Amino acid sequence: MATNNTDTSGDYLCTFCMIARGQDQEAQVLKKDQELVCFRDICPAAPHHYLVVPNQHIENCFSLHNGHVTLVEKMVEMGRTVLQDQGVADMTDIRIGFHQPPYTSISHLHLHVLAPASKIAGSVMFKFLPGTVSFVDVSAAV
Repeated sequence: MATNNTDTSGDYLCTFCMIARGQDQEAQVLKKDQELVCFRDICPAAPHHYLVVPNQHIENCFSLHNGHVTLVEKMVEMGRTVLQDQGVADMTDIRIGFHQPPYTSISHLHLHVLAPASKIAGSVMFKFLPGTVSFVDVSAAV
């Protein structure tokens, strides 16, 4: 019987862990490496809305520490690369960041990558406003 969000093998049962392990066939994975996976958000807020998640289960941005700086930089870099791969030419009109708890929908660290930021749907714009309690913008991190 699973406890603490793990199965009998100790693997996390969260949706993003399953995507990272290639166990979710419906996820539209765009890029993957040994540490990260990038896929389309199932409820896009902009024409380009992707999520970058670490393969390792990290609860949320509050779980990050100094040892994760390189990981976050790689997440941002992968997000930017995927935007360019998908034909986004204006890299100044993007939004990249994390939702802070309690504004997270899944308890697995995930970086939102959106473009163009000027076309984020008005009905959800508040969820992606830099400098608010819900969203930490890291667009300029890398």
